[in-house]
Amino acid sequence: MARRQAPGTRERILRVASRLFQENGVRAVGMQQVVEEVGLGKSLLYREFDGKDDLVAAWLRESDAAWWAAVDAALAPHDGDPAGQLLALVELVAAAAASPGFHGCVFYNTSSEFRDDDHPARQEALAHLRRMHGRLETLAGAAGAARPGALADELMLVVGGMYATGAALGPDGPVRAGVAAAGSAIARHCATGH
Repeated sequence: MARRQAPGTRERILRVASRLFQENGVRAVGMQQVVEEVGLGKSLLYREFDGKDDLVAAWLRESDAAWWAAVDAALAPHDGDPAGQLLALVELVAAAAASPGFHGCVFYNTSSEFRDDDHPARQEALAHLRRMHGRLETLAGAAGAARPGALADELMLVVGGMYATGAALGPDGPVRAGVAAAGSAIARHCATGH
């Protein structure tokens, strides 16, 4: 008879792996480190995940779901105001990038760690970033931008810049200018739409 998993084992593994991956980067964390920090046997870890690639992909899918839930919550107060929703999304990024102990965006970080386009971690990371661009473009169109793709491109640059400078230079660095830069871009692109 197969041994039954303790309830919450998968979630515990993902919670510990998430912390380790965010603090150290994916490549720097070995499966043995995850096993030791979770406090379970290696066989239990491998019952939940086929290997490190599977664990990383699951972590990124969980991070993606959490991100979009946070986005939906941030945008909800601005329902009916797509320009306000664009700015709220950028404000959400700014808050994350200026938070204590911020180590960078898990999606940008992971995509830079894995250069092989066929690697599951890179695929998950790039899928998230493409969804982000798509969401920005949709909101830009709804806000009346004459060229929604161009506004989405500019906002992706602002977002990426805030993530990079927040991780490298901290909350008192250039990340502070991100929301204002996004606001200027939104106003410039949507001026004819209102």
